[in-house]
Amino acid sequence: MLDASAAAPRLPAAPGVGYKPQHYAAILEDPAPVEWLEIHAENYMGEGGRPLAQLRALRERFPISVHGVGLSIGGAGPLDDAHLARLRQLCDWLEPASFSEHLAWSTHESAYFDDLLPLPYTDATLARVCAHVSQVQEALGRPMLLENPSSYLAFAESTWEEPAFLAEIARRTGCGLLLDINNVFISATNLGTSPRAYLDAFPLAEVGEIHLGGHDEAEDDAGRPLLIDSHGREVADPVWTLLDYALERAGPRPILIEWDNDIPDWPTLALEASRAEAALDVAPA
Repeated sequence: MLDASAAAPRLPAAPGVGYKPQHYAAILEDPAPVEWLEIHAENYMGEGGRPLAQLRALRERFPISVHGVGLSIGGAGPLDDAHLARLRQLCDWLEPASFSEHLAWSTHESAYFDDLLPLPYTDATLARVCAHVSQVQEALGRPMLLENPSSYLAFAESTWEEPAFLAEIARRTGCGLLLDINNVFISATNLGTSPRAYLDAFPLAEVGEIHLGGHDEAEDDAGRPLLIDSHGREVADPVWTLLDYALERAGPRPILIEWDNDIPDWPTLALEASRAEAALDVAPA
């Protein structure tokens, strides 16, 4: 197990954004208030070309966080050794300030799903996820952060609450945690629970990064509110309010704005980062 202290974040407690190539020139010209960038690992596993050339230039000016979406850490089968090797190659070259993945699964045998799917929180699942997290950290030679998912249903067989489940993973493996505030709000709304109670139970001391993103509103078959984690619009006001509540308890943390669909122009994205900066300015040390 890696030393838990090694999972301390090396990102600044400042706003960051998910990097999109269409913003490259604007970021180099005037990045304020953004101080760090995050990339999706799977977009940079090729050899050469413009994406890596741009990333090479950006890493000279900004701390970079690598966010994985394809490891399927919660999957029932073994992790993909070839995928891990490509990820190790990327991290060795880039030397990112942080690496993170999701508490979810997206593969089964030879099938790959275009989504991050939830898990039942049982002792068996816990043992499997811990083994996979430890395997990732050993393969990369660095600690990772594990992100809480957005949920649309609850499993009857779950015997752990999600915050306690994540806390135990961190305790057993030495990994850190990535707290997605939008996911907390989505899950609480969809499952009829309290997002503040979730944060009260969450191991905030283990949080190395915070994510914020937009969501879409719909209704389920019974007419109840159903929120979808879309990353295609601005952060909703209740999520900003929940961020303030988290920062009051956790203190300043690196905050990422995720906007992956219907991507806006740079001034719009920078404005969202400014709201994160304002929240950090009033957070207690």
